[in-house]
Amino acid sequence: MEAAMNTNTDKTSYKKGGLFWSIVVYGATLALGFAVLVEMINIFFYDPYGDDYFLFRTAGILAGYDISTLTWIMFGSLVIFLMAGLPLAFVTGGLGCVFIYMVGDQAMLNILPSRIFPMMTNSDLSAIPLFIFMAAMLEKAGIIEEMFAVVYKWMGGLRGGLAAATIVASTILAAMVGVIGAAVVTMGILALPAMLSRNYDEKIALGSIMAGGTLGILIPPSILAILYAVVAQQSVGELYMGSFIPGLMLSGMYVSYVLLRSYLNPNLCPALPKEELISLWEKIKLLKGLIAPLFLVFLVLGLLFGGIATPVEAAGIGSCGSVIVAIIQKKFSLLVLKEASLTTLRASTMVLWIMFGASVFVGFYILQGGQAFITDTMLGLGLGPYGILFLMMFLLVVLGMFLDWVGILLLAVPIFVPIVKSLTFPGLFGLPGPAAGDVALWFGVLYIINMQMSFLSPPFGYALFYIRGVTPPHIQMGTIFKAAIVFLIMQCIGLAACVIFPAIITYFPNLIYG
Repeated sequence: MEAAMNTNTDKTSYKKGGLFWSIVVYGATLALGFAVLVEMINIFFYDPYGDDYFLFRTAGILAGYDISTLTWIMFGSLVIFLMAGLPLAFVTGGLGCVFIYMVGDQAMLNILPSRIFPMMTNSDLSAIPLFIFMAAMLEKAGIIEEMFAVVYKWMGGLRGGLAAATIVASTILAAMVGVIGAAVVTMGILALPAMLSRNYDEKIALGSIMAGGTLGILIPPSILAILYAVVAQQSVGELYMGSFIPGLMLSGMYVSYVLLRSYLNPNLCPALPKEELISLWEKIKLLKGLIAPLFLVFLVLGLLFGGIATPVEAAGIGSCGSVIVAIIQKKFSLLVLKEASLTTLRASTMVLWIMFGASVFVGFYILQGGQAFITDTMLGLGLGPYGILFLMMFLLVVLGMFLDWVGILLLAVPIFVPIVKSLTFPGLFGLPGPAAGDVALWFGVLYIINMQMSFLSPPFGYALFYIRGVTPPHIQMGTIFKAAIVFLIMQCIGLAACVIFPAIITYFPNLIYG
């Protein structure tokens, strides 16, 4: 009886809370609608540039504010609306339009097409839907499940072999997919039950899936690298080549950690029983199913790294090749094609809408002097070039706890990149720093590694919630947080290595592209 009463009380409280927020939302909507109506009357029936107006006027009311005050108003409004759960694309785009109007007037809104049109005509962005389609087609056709099964059989005989196999499969998957959410969820569905049923330590099992899945943002063909290249005016090929070695380095660190922990404590991750093991010849025969998809991946990356094809051309070959691979594997159907196309449409639309909205918001902020304000503020802290770099890295990880990677890219990179280019990095601990011409490339890869870290950062890292959606009910969120921390520390070590030894990033791009 008492439990029932408590339940009823909770339901009543929930209804009251829901009613309160409904009233707040509806009230704010009505107030906004009224303000728009008044402003429309001012525009159509009063002199827009005179002193006469109806009730009140919002055009130009922020014109007298300096950039520091405007910074607090703009980004404070952005935080409030995002915390209310509104979509990033429409918040940034909508606030951008509102602040353009409130600082200027309706004539100033003409800058909107000048911000959006160059992106609409940028050919490099065509690679995004093509790479997404390639990933979606390989996923829908069941190639990923087959790949994990092969790696699982090859490495299952080792202690910690299933966790290591998960990381290796995720590394290969990163070269196919390039989208973290799909990689974490897919490997969570495939690998987690296999590891838990064999008494693997929950934290190692969860951590290997999350850390391996985040490699998709770093290892080519990364969608993030394409967007970064467009925003920062960098070469996509150089970014791909620069991020490839750090990606493999992190993957090797994850595998080494899992195998070492399992060797030191065999009870953490036991090997497969002998009756489940297969012979070497059977393992070799299993590789037959991976020849076509792996050939496709190496073809796409080879064309990119060799400078033979542009990212768009390589993406087109990859998307066409994914259909051919699905046909060869006898997994192609009109339903698979439809599902892959719809996945591509949803993902591409989301990315492009966020790009347009954030471009308006940040573009207007920079136009008002925001770039100079942030630059002067950071340079005035007296931190030195590496201190400023560390501050940027910290801010990016914090932003990654609350925003998705596309939003962070478009909000932070246009402001950070000019600051980094203006600095000279002499090197740490007596070691050489990056050459002046390599600073933008170096920072770009550091930024991508930072985004990988943000996906694992408790309490709001996206990968934590991706894996939560496919875990058994008995696994608590605290266990997922603990599982992420060890791998997050390894990512910090990898990031520090790339800062101290810039050649990890710049050596191969300079070797290939000069």
